[in-house]
Formats: sequence, C-alpha cells, structure tokens
Amino acid sequence: MRIIGGSLKGRRFTPPASFRARPTTDMAKENMFNILTNFIDFEDTKVLDLFAGTGSISYEFASRGCPLVVPVEKDFHHHRFICKCIDELKLSHIVRPVNRDVFKHLAICDDKQLYNLIFADPPFQLKNLRELPIIIRESDLLTKGGYLILEHGTEYNFSQEPDFWQMRNYGKVCFSFFEKK
Repeated sequence: MRIIGGSLKGRRFTPPASFRARPTTDMAKENMFNILTNFIDFEDTKVLDLFAGTGSISYEFASRGCPLVVPVEKDFHHHRFICKCIDELKLSHIVRPVNRDVFKHLAICDDKQLYNLIFADPPFQLKNLRELPIIIRESDLLTKGGYLILEHGTEYNFSQEPDFWQMRNYGKVCFSFFEKK
C-alpha cells in the first residue's frame, strides 16, 4: 500500500498477510481526495477516521497537512499496526489513534474536538450500516458545514438521508458525502 498524495506521497506500508481489513483501493482513494481538494482546506481540517483498518486514510489526511487525525479501530492487531506506521512515518504529533469500538467511541467521546470531516469505512457486512449516518450525526462531533464521508457497497443508497450531498461509485465501492447544515 502507498500514500498517494501530499508530503508523504509515495511512502509505502505493508500490512501483515494475516490482516483482516479491506483497505480502500488506491483508485477510490485518489478520486475521493481529488473531490475533497476542491472544497476543503486540509490545513484547517480535523479528521475522525472511523473503522480505520490499516490507517491508510488517516495517513493520507496527515500527509496533506491536516492538523489532527484520529483513527478509531477496535481490533488490537490493526490498532498496533496503525501505531507502528505512525511511528515509521513520524506522524505522532498529528495522528492520535484510539483502540475502541466505533459505536462506543461515538457514544462516550467527550473530547469535543468537533471534527470538520468524519470518514467512515465500516465492514460492508455491518448489520447497522444503514443507521451509521444517523448515529454519527447524533454524536454531534461534526462541525457545522463539516463533512461525513461514508464508504459502502453498491447495495446501499443514502440519497434520502438528511444532509446527503452526493454519491460517487468506483466499481464495488461507493462514497456517500454528507454536509452538516
């Protein structure tokens, strides 16, 4: 895997063969960041990365100059891998990983950083994936005018949800964008 943009562009990291996460493809990642470049200032954007997996999305945001990136991952081995990559990439001053279940984190999170962008890449077979935008909205962790980006499979359509803005399809992967009004 590689970082596709920013100051760390081209840096590689390799999850162990036993890694169980489904990382976002480079093509989908690149397209999402091309969209984001047109409407956010990375240097003013605090990011919450839910279901962080390999941490790939977190490294991309940090590489582009975001001042704070918080990847949340409940799997201990995945969390440990993220911590290792953060050390190797010298991002510990920006990326602050949390080893916790995402739903517990959303329910008890009291840091009230108020994030400008929340990215969520849940397992596609997650039972309550359809409710995730509502749960995130009710957590009140997103700033007014902030964005939620939900990665999901093609069988989901969130266009009727409040604050829905647009959906982009990249093969078997979709990104639904929401903007908090």
